[in-house]
Amino acid sequence: MTACGLDFGTSNTTLGTIHGNGVALAALEGGDTTLPSAVFFDFEEQRPVFGRAAMAAYVTGAEGRLMRSLKSVLGTPLIDEDTLLQSRRIGFRQVIGLFVNHAKTVAEAALGRELTHVVHGRPVHFVDGDPEADARAENALRWIAQDAGFKEISFQYEPIAAALHYEMQTVREEVALIADIGGGTSDFSIVRIGPERAGRADRAADILANDGVRIGGTDFDRLLSLEAVMPHLGFKAPLHGNLITPNGWYHDLATWAKINFLYTPATLAEVRRVKARAVRPRLLERLETVLTRHLGHTLAMRVEAAKIALSAERAHDIDLSPVEPGLDAPATRGRLAEAIAEPVDRLAAMVRSCLSQAGLAATQVDAVFLTGGSTLLPAVRTAITGEVPTAKVVEGDKFGAVGLGLTLEAARRYG
Repeated sequence: MTACGLDFGTSNTTLGTIHGNGVALAALEGGDTTLPSAVFFDFEEQRPVFGRAAMAAYVTGAEGRLMRSLKSVLGTPLIDEDTLLQSRRIGFRQVIGLFVNHAKTVAEAALGRELTHVVHGRPVHFVDGDPEADARAENALRWIAQDAGFKEISFQYEPIAAALHYEMQTVREEVALIADIGGGTSDFSIVRIGPERAGRADRAADILANDGVRIGGTDFDRLLSLEAVMPHLGFKAPLHGNLITPNGWYHDLATWAKINFLYTPATLAEVRRVKARAVRPRLLERLETVLTRHLGHTLAMRVEAAKIALSAERAHDIDLSPVEPGLDAPATRGRLAEAIAEPVDRLAAMVRSCLSQAGLAATQVDAVFLTGGSTLLPAVRTAITGEVPTAKVVEGDKFGAVGLGLTLEAARRYG
């Protein structure tokens, strides 16, 4: 029996293994312990490519199909549907299964033995306000893990896993707010932690609050894209007759999981019909170029890169030259903050809800532990830390804390 912790994320995936009395993340791609959750189906080689290699193959123009943000289909009807790959169809369960099996196989090769037991991470809610869809999502992940060869599968909430990782750093008892802002979901826990509690088998009484919402980094990407990029392609552009362009195309083009569905003759024909009625037809010509040349994921990657850049910079131009030479879309930290204001307010409300659930005043929280790439965004950080102003801010491993915590839990459950 060999146990591991698996954090299958919307944007990145990690897998941790047990080494003696400690845990470590496996290198899943070269020397990197993070594997971007992306699959590229290479039509020429007739094989799937994963992670950074998948995105590189797409960017360099290899003939194929890129799929990213795979976790976002869990809990939605898409998980039981399939998609076209040239002349064959493949189910979304099978696509996720290929990815999970790849991560497991790479880790096993490095470890030199089979991984049989897994503690799988999961968000507090895959789907907001729908317990049945939530259960279906977990069952789908269980099926995928079984199909990949795991013999014993259990689950742990991702923020609780992050709390277990943070606990290893503490020297005294604390009440900690754990904020895990991932690619697809944001999860919060208030947990009582400390060196003397770490070895206890039953930690249920230490979990004072646990909640989450389906908001994450890909939502911030989508909103930044709609704010800064899509107007250059005709979003909300006027048509003759006092109308504006249909907004569905642009929302799909700004959403990782929906981009590929736009590449159909029917969509292209409708865009051309609307272009004929456009006050500024050049904007619709750009959209036509994106669809005919399958540039949707290229734009999404550049928007994501701009979002990351705006964590450190106040302004960043998004290069749209693949659509039209010399074209760019100016983006600023202020515009990003305005675009994501509504979901960020919901994150702050979630912190208040957890405080209420725990029966605590904000001043009774000793530390706020931040993990997940989106906690680097100033607007997100301010919203969370502002709700517990007297708590010390602890920077977690942005992409590894959950995976390490899941592995600690795997060591406890499976030895």
